[in-house]
Amino acid sequence: MAARNAKPAKSPLPHRKRAGPTDIHDPLVRQEAKKALIWFGVAGMIALVVVLSDPLMVVFGGMVFGALLDGGARLLRKVLPIGRVWRVAIVLLAAVGFSLWFLTYAGSQIALQAAALPETLLAQAMKALHWAERHRLITINTRMIQNLTEQAIAGVGQLTGVVGGLIGGATTIFLILVLGIYFAIDPQPYQRGLAWMLPRESRPFFDDMFTAMGHTMRRLLFGRIVGMVIEGVTIGLALSAYDVPLATLLGLIAGGLAFLPNIGAPISGLLMVLVGFSGGTNMGLYCIGVYVVVQGIDGNIIVPMVAKKTADLAPALVLAMQLVMGALFGIIGLALADPMLAMLKVLLEKLAERGGLADDAHAGDAEAVDSELSSVEA
Repeated sequence: MAARNAKPAKSPLPHRKRAGPTDIHDPLVRQEAKKALIWFGVAGMIALVVVLSDPLMVVFGGMVFGALLDGGARLLRKVLPIGRVWRVAIVLLAAVGFSLWFLTYAGSQIALQAAALPETLLAQAMKALHWAERHRLITINTRMIQNLTEQAIAGVGQLTGVVGGLIGGATTIFLILVLGIYFAIDPQPYQRGLAWMLPRESRPFFDDMFTAMGHTMRRLLFGRIVGMVIEGVTIGLALSAYDVPLATLLGLIAGGLAFLPNIGAPISGLLMVLVGFSGGTNMGLYCIGVYVVVQGIDGNIIVPMVAKKTADLAPALVLAMQLVMGALFGIIGLALADPMLAMLKVLLEKLAERGGLADDAHAGDAEAVDSELSSVEA
Protein backbone atom coordinates (compact mmCIF):
# COMPACT_ATOMS: atom_id res chain seq x y z
CA MET A 1 0.00 0.00 0.00
CA ALA A 2 2.78 2.35 0.95
CA ALA A 3 4.68 1.38 -2.14
CA ARG A 4 1.58 2.03 -4.27
CA ASN A 5 1.02 5.49 -2.75
CA ALA A 6 4.66 6.52 -3.06
CA LYS A 7 5.20 9.24 -5.66
CA PRO A 8 7.68 8.56 -8.43
CA ALA A 9 11.00 10.30 -7.98
CA LYS A 10 11.29 13.47 -10.11
CA SER A 11 14.19 13.95 -12.38
CA PRO A 12 16.55 16.53 -10.94
CA LEU A 13 16.34 18.40 -14.24
CA PRO A 14 13.08 18.20 -16.28
CA HIS A 15 13.40 17.52 -19.97
CA ARG A 16 12.06 20.92 -20.95
CA LYS A 17 14.63 22.69 -18.76
CA ARG A 18 17.54 20.37 -19.48
CA ALA A 19 20.57 22.22 -20.89
CA GLY A 20 21.49 21.49 -24.47
CA PRO A 21 25.02 21.04 -25.83
CA THR A 22 25.07 24.63 -27.15
CA ASP A 23 23.53 26.37 -24.11
CA ILE A 24 25.79 28.73 -22.20
CA HIS A 25 24.74 29.56 -18.63
CA ASP A 26 27.57 31.89 -17.70
CA PRO A 27 26.51 35.47 -18.66
CA LEU A 28 30.11 36.56 -19.22
CA VAL A 29 30.83 33.63 -21.53
CA ARG A 30 27.55 34.23 -23.37
CA GLN A 31 28.46 37.89 -23.93
CA GLU A 32 31.92 37.02 -25.23
CA ALA A 33 30.42 34.37 -27.52
CA LYS A 34 28.07 36.97 -28.99
CA LYS A 35 31.02 39.30 -29.62
CA ALA A 36 32.92 36.48 -31.32
CA LEU A 37 29.94 35.70 -33.55
CA ILE A 38 29.65 39.35 -34.51
CA TRP A 39 33.31 39.50 -35.49
CA PHE A 40 33.00 36.27 -37.47
CA GLY A 41 29.96 37.74 -39.22
CA VAL A 42 31.84 40.94 -40.09
CA ALA A 43 34.79 38.91 -41.41
CA GLY A 44 32.38 36.79 -43.46
CA MET A 45 30.73 39.88 -44.93
CA ILE A 46 34.11 41.35 -45.85
CA ALA A 47 35.11 38.09 -47.54
CA LEU A 48 31.78 38.03 -49.40
CA VAL A 49 32.28 41.62 -50.57
CA VAL A 50 35.77 40.76 -51.84
CA VAL A 51 34.47 37.72 -53.73
CA LEU A 52 31.50 39.65 -55.17
CA SER A 53 33.38 42.90 -55.73
CA ASP A 54 32.85 43.02 -59.49
CA PRO A 55 29.06 42.42 -59.36
CA LEU A 56 28.78 44.95 -56.54
CA MET A 57 30.59 47.53 -58.67
CA VAL A 58 28.11 46.89 -61.48
CA VAL A 59 25.23 47.40 -59.03
CA PHE A 60 26.78 50.63 -57.76
CA GLY A 61 27.26 51.78 -61.34
CA GLY A 62 23.56 51.14 -61.91
CA MET A 63 22.77 53.23 -58.84
CA VAL A 64 24.89 56.09 -60.19
CA PHE A 65 23.19 55.92 -63.58
CA GLY A 66 19.81 55.69 -61.86
CA ALA A 67 20.61 58.80 -59.81
CA LEU A 68 21.47 60.61 -63.06
CA LEU A 69 18.12 59.64 -64.60
CA ASP A 70 16.35 60.52 -61.37
CA GLY A 71 17.87 63.98 -61.42
CA GLY A 72 16.65 64.58 -64.96
CA ALA A 73 13.17 63.30 -64.06
CA ARG A 74 13.03 65.62 -61.05
CA LEU A 75 13.94 68.59 -63.23
CA LEU A 76 11.21 67.67 -65.71
CA ARG A 77 8.67 67.48 -62.89
CA LYS A 78 8.93 71.25 -62.48
CA VAL A 79 7.60 71.81 -66.00
CA LEU A 80 5.79 68.54 -66.81
CA PRO A 81 3.42 67.29 -64.06
CA ILE A 82 3.24 63.75 -65.44
CA GLY A 83 4.04 60.31 -64.06
CA ARG A 84 7.56 59.39 -63.04
CA VAL A 85 7.81 56.59 -65.60
CA TRP A 86 7.03 58.98 -68.44
CA ARG A 87 9.57 61.52 -67.21
CA VAL A 88 12.29 58.88 -67.03
CA ALA A 89 11.34 57.73 -70.53
CA ILE A 90 11.63 61.30 -71.83
CA VAL A 91 15.11 61.65 -70.30
CA LEU A 92 16.22 58.37 -71.89
CA LEU A 93 14.81 59.31 -75.29
CA ALA A 94 16.53 62.69 -75.12
CA ALA A 95 19.88 61.05 -74.30
CA VAL A 96 19.52 58.48 -77.08
CA GLY A 97 18.42 61.16 -79.56
CA PHE A 98 21.39 63.39 -78.74
CA SER A 99 23.81 60.47 -79.07
CA LEU A 100 22.40 59.51 -82.48
CA TRP A 101 22.52 63.12 -83.68
CA PHE A 102 26.08 63.53 -82.49
CA LEU A 103 27.25 60.32 -84.13
CA THR A 104 25.44 61.16 -87.36
CA TYR A 105 26.92 64.64 -87.80
CA ALA A 106 30.29 64.26 -86.10
CA GLY A 107 30.88 60.51 -85.95
CA SER A 108 32.81 60.20 -89.22
CA GLN A 109 34.97 63.23 -88.43
CA ILE A 110 35.75 61.92 -84.94
CA ALA A 111 36.61 58.48 -86.34
CA LEU A 112 39.10 60.00 -88.80
CA GLN A 113 40.63 62.17 -86.09
CA ALA A 114 40.87 59.22 -83.70
CA ALA A 115 42.73 57.23 -86.37
CA ALA A 116 45.16 60.12 -86.94
CA LEU A 117 45.78 60.87 -83.25
CA PRO A 118 48.28 58.03 -82.49
CA GLU A 119 50.40 58.90 -85.53
CA THR A 120 50.45 62.58 -84.53
CA LEU A 121 51.45 61.78 -80.98
CA LEU A 122 54.16 59.38 -82.17
CA ALA A 123 55.66 62.02 -84.43
CA GLN A 124 55.67 64.61 -81.63
CA ALA A 125 57.21 62.18 -79.16
CA MET A 126 59.98 61.29 -81.60
CA LYS A 127 60.63 64.97 -82.27
CA ALA A 128 60.92 65.70 -78.54
CA LEU A 129 63.30 62.80 -77.97
CA HIS A 130 65.53 63.80 -80.90
CA TRP A 131 65.62 67.37 -79.59
CA ALA A 132 66.67 66.11 -76.16
CA GLU A 133 69.35 63.94 -77.78
CA ARG A 134 70.75 66.85 -79.78
CA HIS A 135 71.03 68.94 -76.62
CA ARG A 136 72.73 66.03 -74.82
CA LEU A 137 69.94 65.72 -72.29
CA ILE A 138 69.70 62.00 -72.95
CA THR A 139 72.21 59.50 -74.29
CA ILE A 140 70.27 56.63 -75.75
CA ASN A 141 70.41 55.09 -79.19
CA THR A 142 67.73 55.26 -81.83
CA ARG A 143 66.47 51.74 -81.18
CA MET A 144 65.90 52.51 -77.53
CA ILE A 145 64.17 55.76 -78.47
CA GLN A 146 61.88 53.84 -80.78
CA ASN A 147 61.03 51.29 -78.09
CA LEU A 148 60.35 53.94 -75.46
CA THR A 149 58.20 55.93 -77.86
CA GLU A 150 56.12 52.91 -78.83
CA GLN A 151 55.55 52.05 -75.18
CA ALA A 152 54.52 55.61 -74.40
CA ILE A 153 52.15 55.76 -77.34
CA ALA A 154 50.68 52.41 -76.33
CA GLY A 155 49.93 53.87 -72.90
CA VAL A 156 48.39 56.98 -74.43
CA GLY A 157 46.38 54.79 -76.76
CA GLN A 158 44.93 52.99 -73.76
CA LEU A 159 43.96 56.29 -72.16
CA THR A 160 42.42 57.70 -75.31
CA GLY A 161 40.68 54.39 -76.00
CA VAL A 162 38.59 54.54 -72.85
CA VAL A 163 35.36 54.89 -74.80
CA GLY A 164 36.24 51.96 -77.01
CA GLY A 165 37.12 49.89 -73.96
CA LEU A 166 33.80 50.66 -72.35
CA ILE A 167 31.93 49.76 -75.51
CA GLY A 168 33.90 46.51 -75.61
CA GLY A 169 32.49 45.61 -72.21
CA ALA A 170 28.99 45.59 -73.67
CA THR A 171 27.60 43.21 -71.06
CA THR A 172 28.74 45.36 -68.13
CA ILE A 173 27.44 48.54 -69.71
CA PHE A 174 24.14 46.88 -70.57
CA LEU A 175 23.67 45.66 -66.99
CA ILE A 176 24.49 49.11 -65.58
CA LEU A 177 21.98 50.74 -67.93
CA VAL A 178 19.23 48.23 -67.11
CA LEU A 179 19.80 48.48 -63.37
CA GLY A 180 19.87 52.26 -63.56
CA ILE A 181 16.55 52.35 -65.42
CA TYR A 182 14.91 50.08 -62.85
CA PHE A 183 16.29 52.13 -59.96
CA ALA A 184 15.13 55.40 -61.54
CA ILE A 185 11.61 54.23 -62.39
CA ASP A 186 10.70 53.25 -58.82
CA PRO A 187 13.43 53.42 -56.14
CA GLN A 188 11.07 52.95 -53.18
CA PRO A 189 10.88 49.10 -53.20
CA TYR A 190 14.66 48.84 -53.03
CA GLN A 191 14.86 51.36 -50.21
CA ARG A 192 12.13 49.55 -48.26
CA GLY A 193 13.81 46.20 -48.88
CA LEU A 194 17.12 47.40 -47.48
CA ALA A 195 15.40 49.03 -44.50
CA TRP A 196 13.47 45.81 -43.78
CA MET A 197 16.74 43.98 -43.11
CA LEU A 198 17.64 46.44 -40.34
CA PRO A 199 16.28 46.60 -36.77
CA ARG A 200 13.14 48.69 -36.33
CA GLU A 201 14.91 51.37 -34.31
CA SER A 202 17.51 51.85 -37.09
CA ARG A 203 15.06 52.21 -39.99
CA PRO A 204 14.33 55.96 -39.57
CA PHE A 205 18.07 56.63 -39.52
CA PHE A 206 18.53 54.54 -42.68
CA ASP A 207 15.71 56.36 -44.50
CA ASP A 208 17.22 59.72 -43.61
CA MET A 209 20.69 58.59 -44.70
CA PHE A 210 19.38 57.07 -47.96
CA THR A 211 17.58 60.32 -48.81
CA ALA A 212 20.70 62.37 -48.08
CA MET A 213 22.82 60.04 -50.24
CA GLY A 214 20.44 60.37 -53.17
CA HIS A 215 20.39 64.15 -52.85
CA THR A 216 24.19 64.31 -52.75
CA MET A 217 24.57 61.90 -55.66
CA ARG A 218 22.22 63.88 -57.90
CA ARG A 219 23.97 67.16 -57.16
CA LEU A 220 27.42 65.64 -57.64
CA LEU A 221 26.51 64.18 -61.03
CA PHE A 222 24.85 67.42 -62.11
CA GLY A 223 28.04 69.29 -61.25
CA ARG A 224 30.16 66.81 -63.16
CA ILE A 225 27.97 67.08 -66.27
CA VAL A 226 28.06 70.89 -66.15
CA GLY A 227 31.86 70.80 -65.92
CA MET A 228 32.14 68.27 -68.76
CA VAL A 229 29.94 70.29 -71.12
CA ILE A 230 31.63 73.61 -70.36
CA GLU A 231 35.17 72.26 -70.64
CA GLY A 232 34.56 70.14 -73.74
CA VAL A 233 32.68 72.81 -75.70
CA THR A 234 35.07 75.61 -74.70
CA ILE A 235 38.21 73.69 -75.63
CA GLY A 236 36.70 72.39 -78.87
CA LEU A 237 35.65 75.89 -80.01
CA ALA A 238 38.90 77.52 -78.93
CA LEU A 239 41.01 74.97 -80.80
CA SER A 240 38.79 75.14 -83.87
CA ALA A 241 39.15 78.93 -83.96
CA TYR A 242 42.92 78.53 -84.46
CA ASP A 243 42.53 75.58 -86.86
CA VAL A 244 44.25 73.17 -84.50
CA PRO A 245 44.22 69.63 -85.92
CA LEU A 246 41.84 67.14 -84.29
CA ALA A 247 40.02 69.98 -82.47
CA THR A 248 36.70 68.15 -82.25
CA LEU A 249 38.27 64.98 -80.91
CA LEU A 250 40.38 66.90 -78.38
CA GLY A 251 37.29 68.74 -77.15
CA LEU A 252 35.43 65.46 -76.81
CA ILE A 253 38.33 63.86 -74.91
CA ALA A 254 38.64 66.90 -72.62
CA GLY A 255 34.91 66.85 -71.87
CA GLY A 256 34.87 63.11 -71.19
CA LEU A 257 37.94 63.19 -68.95
CA ALA A 258 36.49 66.11 -66.99
CA PHE A 259 34.37 63.49 -65.20
CA LEU A 260 37.61 62.36 -63.51
CA PRO A 261 38.79 65.22 -61.27
CA ASN A 262 42.55 65.63 -60.73
CA ILE A 263 43.40 63.02 -63.38
CA GLY A 264 41.39 63.93 -66.47
CA ALA A 265 42.60 67.52 -66.91
CA PRO A 266 46.37 66.80 -67.09
CA ILE A 267 45.82 63.95 -69.54
CA SER A 268 43.63 65.99 -71.89
CA GLY A 269 46.00 68.97 -71.58
CA LEU A 270 49.02 66.85 -72.50
CA LEU A 271 47.29 65.47 -75.58
CA MET A 272 46.17 68.94 -76.61
CA VAL A 273 49.66 70.46 -76.28
CA LEU A 274 51.31 67.59 -78.18
CA VAL A 275 48.87 67.93 -81.06
CA GLY A 276 49.27 71.71 -80.98
CA PHE A 277 53.05 71.59 -81.44
CA SER A 278 52.55 69.38 -84.50
CA GLY A 279 51.34 72.55 -86.24
CA GLY A 280 54.25 74.72 -85.14
CA THR A 281 55.53 76.55 -82.10
CA ASN A 282 52.87 79.27 -82.20
CA MET A 283 50.07 76.71 -82.32
CA GLY A 284 51.63 74.78 -79.44
CA LEU A 285 51.89 77.94 -77.32
CA TYR A 286 48.30 78.77 -78.19
CA CYS A 287 47.18 75.32 -76.99
CA ILE A 288 49.10 75.84 -73.74
CA GLY A 289 47.33 79.18 -73.30
CA VAL A 290 43.93 77.60 -73.95
CA TYR A 291 44.62 74.88 -71.41
CA VAL A 292 45.81 77.34 -68.74
CA VAL A 293 42.86 79.71 -69.25
CA VAL A 294 40.19 77.00 -69.35
CA GLN A 295 41.60 75.13 -66.36
CA GLY A 296 42.05 78.41 -64.46
CA ILE A 297 38.42 79.37 -64.99
CA ASP A 298 37.22 75.84 -64.27
CA GLY A 299 39.34 75.44 -61.15
CA ASN A 300 38.84 78.90 -59.65
CA ILE A 301 35.27 79.75 -60.64
CA ILE A 302 33.21 76.79 -61.87
CA VAL A 303 34.45 74.05 -59.54
CA PRO A 304 34.14 76.13 -56.32
CA MET A 305 30.62 77.25 -57.31
CA VAL A 306 29.57 73.69 -58.08
CA ALA A 307 31.27 72.30 -54.95
CA LYS A 308 29.22 74.57 -52.71
CA LYS A 309 26.05 73.03 -54.13
CA THR A 310 27.35 69.45 -54.23
CA ALA A 311 29.69 67.26 -52.16
CA ASP A 312 32.76 69.34 -51.38
CA LEU A 313 35.42 66.61 -51.39
CA ALA A 314 39.08 67.10 -50.51
CA PRO A 315 41.25 66.74 -53.66
CA ALA A 316 43.79 64.48 -51.92
CA LEU A 317 41.05 62.09 -50.80
CA VAL A 318 39.55 62.03 -54.30
CA LEU A 319 42.94 61.27 -55.86
CA ALA A 320 43.69 58.52 -53.33
CA MET A 321 40.25 56.96 -53.89
CA GLN A 322 40.76 57.09 -57.65
CA LEU A 323 44.13 55.36 -57.40
CA VAL A 324 42.74 52.58 -55.21
CA MET A 325 39.57 52.05 -57.23
CA GLY A 326 41.42 52.24 -60.53
CA ALA A 327 43.92 49.61 -59.39
CA LEU A 328 41.16 47.30 -58.17
CA PHE A 329 38.46 47.69 -60.84
CA GLY A 330 40.06 49.45 -63.80
CA ILE A 331 38.32 52.24 -65.69
CA ILE A 332 34.92 51.56 -64.11
CA GLY A 333 36.37 51.85 -60.62
CA LEU A 334 38.16 55.04 -61.61
CA ALA A 335 34.92 56.57 -62.90
CA LEU A 336 32.94 55.53 -59.81
CA ALA A 337 35.55 56.54 -57.22
CA ASP A 338 34.22 60.08 -56.82
CA PRO A 339 30.55 59.09 -56.27
CA MET A 340 31.56 56.32 -53.86
CA LEU A 341 33.68 58.73 -51.82
CA ALA A 342 30.76 61.15 -51.67
CA MET A 343 28.48 58.37 -50.38
CA LEU A 344 31.02 57.39 -47.73
CA LYS A 345 31.22 61.02 -46.64
CA VAL A 346 27.44 61.23 -46.23
CA LEU A 347 27.45 57.96 -44.26
CA LEU A 348 30.15 59.16 -41.86
CA GLU A 349 28.45 62.52 -41.40
CA LYS A 350 25.13 60.89 -40.59
CA LEU A 351 26.77 58.45 -38.16
CA ALA A 352 28.56 61.33 -36.43
CA GLU A 353 25.31 63.28 -36.27
CA ARG A 354 23.53 60.28 -34.80
CA GLY A 355 26.27 59.81 -32.21
CA GLY A 356 26.10 63.49 -31.28
CA LEU A 357 22.34 63.31 -30.78
CA ALA A 358 22.74 60.22 -28.60
CA ASP A 359 25.37 61.98 -26.49
CA ASP A 360 23.11 65.01 -26.10
CA ALA A 361 20.23 62.74 -25.01
CA HIS A 362 22.40 61.02 -22.41
CA ALA A 363 23.64 64.38 -21.17
CA GLY A 364 20.04 65.62 -20.89
CA ASP A 365 19.04 62.52 -18.90
CA ALA A 366 22.01 63.01 -16.58
CA GLU A 367 21.10 66.64 -16.02
CA ALA A 368 17.50 65.64 -15.25
CA VAL A 369 18.67 63.08 -12.69
CA ASP A 370 20.99 65.62 -11.06
CA SER A 371 18.19 68.17 -10.82
CA GLU A 372 15.88 65.61 -9.21
CA LEU A 373 18.53 64.66 -6.68
CA SER A 374 19.13 68.31 -5.89
CA SER A 375 15.41 68.93 -5.34
CA VAL A 376 15.20 65.86 -3.04
CA GLU A 377 18.16 67.00 -0.99
CA ALA A 378 16.68 70.52 -0.71
